[in-house]
Amino acid sequence: MVQQTLTTPEELLRFQLRTAMTMEHDSLAALGELAKAAKSAEVKKLFRHHASETEEQIANLQQAFTLLGFKESTAPSPSTKGISKQAASLLERSAPKLRDQVAVSSALGNEHYEISAYEGLILPATAHGLTDVVSLLQANLDQEVHTSEELRSTLEKILA
Repeated sequence: MVQQTLTTPEELLRFQLRTAMTMEHDSLAALGELAKAAKSAEVKKLFRHHASETEEQIANLQQAFTLLGFKESTAPSPSTKGISKQAASLLERSAPKLRDQVAVSSALGNEHYEISAYEGLILPATAHGLTDVVSLLQANLDQEVHTSEELRSTLEKILA
């Protein structure tokens, strides 16, 4: 398969948006798996809540595509695939009493990746004066940061 060479900032932004869409869809699928693997009701509830936020984030990305006049599509996100594989591998190897810790820790790693992905989108969108797009991406970033804080707090409780 021949890969397109990205030659303009606009092409790069479009590709990164497509990758972000894949990232969020991968995250949504992973959250379902993590919720199934989790043992405590609190952790399951946290994953269900984050899944609904992820659906909002997908809607925000869809709006960003529309605002930019881009056809909505996806692009490979090997990082999120790898994070999900790592989580599955750890869960498979872990005793039931460690499942919540592994699930929350894995989700935290994914959140950090998503934070960096949104920061990488917001900076060029800001530089191009795409205010409406930046607002959508910032809303997603804000949710990711909040979720990261919730996951960290939950992990601290598990480890206490």
